[in-house]
Amino acid sequence: MSWFSNAMSSTLGRKVIMALTGLFLITFLIVHLSGNFQLLLDDGGKAFNIYAKFMTTNPIIKTTSYLLYTTFIVHIVWAIILTVQNKAARPVGYASEDNASTWSSRNMGILGTIIFIFLVIHLRSFWYEMHWGGIGTKTYDGEVYKDLYSVVNASFSELWYVVLYTVAMVGLMFHLYHGFKSAFQTLGLNHPKYNGLIKGVGYGLAIIIPALFAAIPIIMFLK
Repeated sequence: MSWFSNAMSSTLGRKVIMALTGLFLITFLIVHLSGNFQLLLDDGGKAFNIYAKFMTTNPIIKTTSYLLYTTFIVHIVWAIILTVQNKAARPVGYASEDNASTWSSRNMGILGTIIFIFLVIHLRSFWYEMHWGGIGTKTYDGEVYKDLYSVVNASFSELWYVVLYTVAMVGLMFHLYHGFKSAFQTLGLNHPKYNGLIKGVGYGLAIIIPALFAAIPIIMFLK
């Protein structure tokens, strides 16, 4: 067995994969959030529909999306494996060196499950509809675009979906709070000189990203 296979079959190797994929997914969340802000523009969904078409047709974005799908799958599978191992041994986070046990670190499996359930519903409602659903179209400047905005707007007019979205973002907040800091620790990038900064950035991301994501459906529901 090669050194790579040995590393990936070890607990530490799997934690490194979790850390790297987690940091990549945080980057995706920031990009995705910036695109979602276009839902709040008072233009009937034009900017968002143009953005959605670009994200699903641009060759570079499409290639990156395959990496994203793979990252999601690897992150979820590795999370399940680590959760099972932790249950059999003792609860640990991304890095066994962290002896401080927080609620979020002890419940990463539950938080991940909440996010996963939401993700399945979210992808079915929007991603699947954008690619294969029979949604309507809008024409801007002579070019036809799928009207994904109307699909999103209809979903965010349903109270149950807004509540589900908000609850999932609370789960994401705790997930990010523990995951960001632990990822740096697993990768050996923690240092007494920078730990305060890492912790502060982690707090900021854990609060700001989910809060802004949750604000969008709430604002659209209240319009």
